[in-house]
Amino acid sequence: MALGEHLFDDPHLSRDGTRACSSCHDVRTNGSDGRRFDLTPNGGLATFRTLTVFNAALSFRLNWEGNAESLEDAAALSLADPQLMASSVAAAVIAVDADKVLSRQFKKVYGHGPDGRDLLNAIAMYERSLVTPGSRFDLWLGGDKAALSPEEITGYQLFKSFGCVSCHQGVDLGGNLFERSGIFHPIGGAQEQFLLVPSLRNIAVMAPYFHNGSGGTLDKAVAEMGYAQLDRHLSDDQVKAICAFLTTLTGRFNGRQLTQAR
Repeated sequence: MALGEHLFDDPHLSRDGTRACSSCHDVRTNGSDGRRFDLTPNGGLATFRTLTVFNAALSFRLNWEGNAESLEDAAALSLADPQLMASSVAAAVIAVDADKVLSRQFKKVYGHGPDGRDLLNAIAMYERSLVTPGSRFDLWLGGDKAALSPEEITGYQLFKSFGCVSCHQGVDLGGNLFERSGIFHPIGGAQEQFLLVPSLRNIAVMAPYFHNGSGGTLDKAVAEMGYAQLDRHLSDDQVKAICAFLTTLTGRFNGRQLTQAR
């Protein structure tokens, strides 16, 4: 896992040597970043808002388009994507092989020099460790009835009764199906499209929201989702209660609670 963490933080895997996986996925905060869109290597804007790497291992597909079936696939796509690393698996192997420390570490772990399959495996193994249990909602589900306040429980009941759980369900509260964005009304003016339903774990520290980063705050995102996906105009009290529930989904990593990226 230490090798994978090293590779995750290594900018030499990118074409110009300036960005690593951790450049967009900051595991010191929320596993993503605070930007609406990341900049591409040529200075343009990326197509989608960066999803968090935390709990990605729990998703049945990766990326907003769901074009990766495994973390290994996702790492390979990120290396090759001109909007991200703008490199390739083969070029990354050459970079690792040229680094004496990394090459030695690779041989120690895999028993041979760097190759593409195990380079992707090392990154994926590290990413599989990036899970964030221990939220107050987890504690409540585990039997600690004092973990949630009455307002938070009301928010959870609204979340279920309005049908939010139709898409945001399972251990990751999402990440296990595709859905049309903007079923009744467009989200942030974006064109309707089918996208991976993201996890709601740690959602309170994940602003900005949506695939296009158009949701600036949690309360506005909740109100817009109610209108766009459910054709409901939620009251201020309903939004407040649902947001209260969503704040209970913030988990912990390495002994600390996740925080908003800046």
